[in-house]
Amino acid sequence: MMVRAAMFPMPRPRLRGFTLIELLVAITILAVVAVLGWRGLDGIIRSRDALTTEMAYTRGLQLAFAQLQSDCSNLASSNYLNRRPMIAAENNRLTLVRMSMLENEPTRLLVVSYRVREDGVLVRRESAPTRDLRELDALWQAAISDTDTSASVVLQSRVQALAMRLFADGQWSDATGTAPSSGTGVPAGLEVTLTVQGQEVPMVKSYLLGEL
Repeated sequence: MMVRAAMFPMPRPRLRGFTLIELLVAITILAVVAVLGWRGLDGIIRSRDALTTEMAYTRGLQLAFAQLQSDCSNLASSNYLNRRPMIAAENNRLTLVRMSMLENEPTRLLVVSYRVREDGVLVRRESAPTRDLRELDALWQAAISDTDTSASVVLQSRVQALAMRLFADGQWSDATGTAPSSGTGVPAGLEVTLTVQGQEVPMVKSYLLGEL
């Protein structure tokens, strides 16, 4: 039996490789998987970029409203203005006089204006602070007539409309110009409606005017 096994060795198993068709099928499957993976990754990147842009835009809106709140809460009182106007509100335009109170410095007044430009950009201008009421009159007139040469700060883009209402004598009324600075009808609140391109519902914010 041992001699027979030596003379006739057991046949080795035949090694079988991949055929050309099998290789082509495998390569095709890998290519499809790669394309699908690339499309998924591209979609994730696009979504991330869009989300980042939208978050930055929302943050800009929050900063714009926060700046307006600071200006409204520091609105100059009639005691400082001697019957001069403190606020003028119209569609796409807002002008107000606010107080500047720095530490170890006397209270001064400055004119702040908000404007929506024709290209849909909301900008803010701020004059130099002053204690001279005659100089304040000149600054106010320059802001009202849009001849103010101070640098403007861009707050937001894609703004379609900026509408405002004033609260006085217990009721809201559309802002149509300069509000009285003393007596009846002095505004105690400001409502701002900001319509932004791409958003169906406008954003509405209400502010108290001055330290009430």
